[in-house]
Amino acid sequence: QVLLVFAEEDEQSNGFRWACDKAGFRCNIARTPQSALECFLEKHHDIIIIDHRHSRYFDAEALCRSIRTTKASENTVIICVVQRHTDREESSILPLISAGFTRRYVENSSRMACYNELIQLEFGQVQAQFKLRACNSLFTALEKSQEAIEITSEDHVIQYVNPAFETMMGYQIGELIEKELTEVPINEKKADFLDTINSCIKIGKEWQGMYYAKKKNGDSIQQNVKILPVIGQGGKIRHYVSISRLCNDNNKVEKTCECIQAESQTDTQTCRHKDMRKGSLDVRSTTSRGSDGISQRRRSSMARVHSMTIEAPITKVINIINAAQESSPMPVAEALDRALEILRTTELYSPQLGTKDEDPHTSDLVGGLMTDGLRRLSGNEYILSAKQTHQVAGSLSSPISLNDIPPRITQAMENEEQWDFDIFELEAATHKRPLVYLGLKIFARFGICEFLNCSESTLRSWLQVIEANYHSSNSYHNSTHSADVLHATAYFLSKERVKQTLDPIDEVAALIAATVHDVDHPGRTNSFLCNAGSELAILYNDTAVLESHHAALAFQLTTRDGKCNIFKNMERNEYRTLRQVIIDMVLATEMTKHFEHVNKFVNSINKPLAALEENGNNGDGESIKTVLRSPENRILIKRMLIKCADISNPCRPREQCIEWAGRISEEYFAQTDEERRQGLPVVMPVFDRNTCSIPKSQLSFIDYFIIDMFDAWDAFADLPNLMEHLNNNIKYWKGLDGRNLRVLRPPP
Repeated sequence: QVLLVFAEEDEQSNGFRWACDKAGFRCNIARTPQSALECFLEKHHDIIIIDHRHSRYFDAEALCRSIRTTKASENTVIICVVQRHTDREESSILPLISAGFTRRYVENSSRMACYNELIQLEFGQVQAQFKLRACNSLFTALEKSQEAIEITSEDHVIQYVNPAFETMMGYQIGELIEKELTEVPINEKKADFLDTINSCIKIGKEWQGMYYAKKKNGDSIQQNVKILPVIGQGGKIRHYVSISRLCNDNNKVEKTCECIQAESQTDTQTCRHKDMRKGSLDVRSTTSRGSDGISQRRRSSMARVHSMTIEAPITKVINIINAAQESSPMPVAEALDRALEILRTTELYSPQLGTKDEDPHTSDLVGGLMTDGLRRLSGNEYILSAKQTHQVAGSLSSPISLNDIPPRITQAMENEEQWDFDIFELEAATHKRPLVYLGLKIFARFGICEFLNCSESTLRSWLQVIEANYHSSNSYHNSTHSADVLHATAYFLSKERVKQTLDPIDEVAALIAATVHDVDHPGRTNSFLCNAGSELAILYNDTAVLESHHAALAFQLTTRDGKCNIFKNMERNEYRTLRQVIIDMVLATEMTKHFEHVNKFVNSINKPLAALEENGNNGDGESIKTVLRSPENRILIKRMLIKCADISNPCRPREQCIEWAGRISEEYFAQTDEERRQGLPVVMPVFDRNTCSIPKSQLSFIDYFIIDMFDAWDAFADLPNLMEHLNNNIKYWKGLDGRNLRVLRPPP
């Protein structure tokens, strides 16, 4: 949350207000010191920006001091806006620091300058304040701990002891802080005991054992002690934490504590070589940015790129390396660059998944779409596809010509280059055969026959064969879905940023992959097939079962008959390249690697492009080209393109979105019915046709899979119309859910 304190509205205040809106920060404006103080005490803002340019309105430094006297301001960042003076020497910032300001902002009403300032504050001082808030909680825990805790510096200077330590040793904290350790551990049975401890902790290992220590009054007490080195800046030991438990005369820890038997273990005590935890505290686990942070879930696309919440462990590693590069000498920075390149091109991006808020709809969607099923013990088998007879070119009716398309179908395809194109109108006009007609038109527009060196009749035969092997009995995974994904793919290929990135062979591969990506889909999920022990699941080892089948069958259908073999005239190496791209894109539609693909796209493409733009390198074509045109990044872009095309239903106009939601729900209902009939595990129990809330299921799917992915894709390809439809559809489903309606549409 941000509080702007400006006596009058001007370009500077408007610049910060715009920046708050763009960054998604909640913003309040105060005109007087009194209203500013009242507003702050009510809202507890994270950032306060005070106008210091015009002293005739109010005393900015006095206001800052007033705010700093409040307990609520302890973790608040306060910025001072000062005038820009070009004709005199730079003034000292010390009076502002003394007044309580965190930093100074020299007036600059540029909107982007204001926005950059806020983003830097968020990822700098504000995040530091979040950590300090967390530290308060941690110190509270230390203060209440029944174990005696002592923290010293690397030079064994005492920096902290808790009340339990004071009680045990008889000292007051003031007698110990900043004092060197003069009382060393004394073990009467082993002279080199101290050397044993030091040899362990100095190499970063934890030591645990028993020794005798002297209290302030001279009494000797036996303690069970654990000493832990803490790795800090530069990878060196910066602190030692000692945790002690008092033992009684029988060498047992008092109350609930357990102690190692001194007689049996003191003489043989050695280092317990437990690996130290090198990672630092993830403050987000103890502070909720959703409740009191300045970031809200929804931001403008470029801002969202910097705060993606899908953060795998490897993403954290990359962020640490990026931060280290800023202060590293050139050879080190270059070495880290090479390390980053390795990290960005290996399979290290899958996040540690958890469901959001334990929502059953989300849990079932994740279980149904992102796992390979629960192994079952019954002997039932679900037979699918492996022995089915597939349609081939010779068994189909003679293909139509592009010039012979009936007027109604031609009219239905008039606006196929627009995002709002209605695929269901084409489905009706073609009697559920939209793929052949739309495919002919889109493939002609992109010059696919010319690239493949094949005739139009071969292409027509191929489209007919592929469409014939989609199951028209499926409510969702039929040739209309394939045509819809083909349309979305063609639309994305027409976007300027995508055209700059991909080669003609990539465009051809994308359109073919979209056409075949669900061919022979049985209307059941991978989890169902694995649970049922289907022949396909056995053939593909329960891994990407359907996606592997779609890709393999597409090439089988294409190459088994020369009449529909669109690849027959291609040069061998070019065909192999095209085939690999098609297979890779079809396999990318498998949902178990959804977050891996999105994570890679964000970290390898979105963030580098955003950094170039924020650093004012919009015109640096070579830098942008380097990001866009690297082979690894082009693969990521193609995967993201087909993934977004495949599940773009929530970004379609409302009526289309509703229709698709009804169709996928019906397909899931049918699967649940069959699972119960066959006694299989029900992988998505919420999809019970008698109890399911379709609005809730749609909201869960959108929240878990769609929002982050399309934020990233929009930031790359610039798709404001899609994001507007997405927001409208979210509001629609929330409206139904808010009325406790479980159906697609409200009653008349």
